[in-house]
Amino acid sequence: MLEAVIVDDEEKALQSLQWELTNFSNEISVVASFTDPFEALAYLDKNQPDCLFLDIEMPTMDGFQFIQKMQNRDVAVVITTAYNQYAIKALKNEAIDYLLKPIDSDDLKDTIAKIRKHHSRGVSAERLEKILLNHNAASSQKKITLSTDGKLVFLENDDIVYAESDGNYSTIFLSDGQKIVMTKKLKEVGELLPSDSFFRIHNSFIINLNKIKEFLKTDGYVILKPNHKIPVSRQKKSDFLDLI
Repeated sequence: MLEAVIVDDEEKALQSLQWELTNFSNEISVVASFTDPFEALAYLDKNQPDCLFLDIEMPTMDGFQFIQKMQNRDVAVVITTAYNQYAIKALKNEAIDYLLKPIDSDDLKDTIAKIRKHHSRGVSAERLEKILLNHNAASSQKKITLSTDGKLVFLENDDIVYAESDGNYSTIFLSDGQKIVMTKKLKEVGELLPSDSFFRIHNSFIINLNKIKEFLKTDGYVILKPNHKIPVSRQKKSDFLDLI
């Protein structure tokens, strides 16, 4: 059974849609309905229904503003309105369907099929990301998590040799020779790395302390395994020597 929420500022329209959902389908159960969009948002922050039937023309907050304020994007949104000029905008706002009032029973059946298809896809990418991050945070052997190129990369400390700054970008150099480019400044990257293993040795470099092979005192460089030569800034030299 799919759980549905209805949001419509007109009580009559809300009751009409609830009656149609109840009488024309045994697949959907209306678990809550609201004429106040702010109350609906508060409900959706704490509950996760499968679908939302949302009116567009509401005086205190229109439907598109409502969608932008929603925290839970796993909900299948169906726009309901008496005005057909909103169809394209509804799709651009990630609604899965668009129903014109008064709602035709055949159209409603088609919409329910779309909701079922959306629901059957299982866990969304966004929800899966939260699950993975929460699992990693709770793990006794927490991994370094980097988000880049539309994916999450989970790394052990030993997988990273060093990170190098390139303005608003940073490049992570890995032990296997691969590189990860991130749209983050080096300071932000440093906040993702455990401070007991990584040290910002220069304005442009963060190194893995466990990868140090040599420290060239005279030249002011460290050699990282297998053979990376990284400069040590004068400002960081004293702190670095204290660490090693």
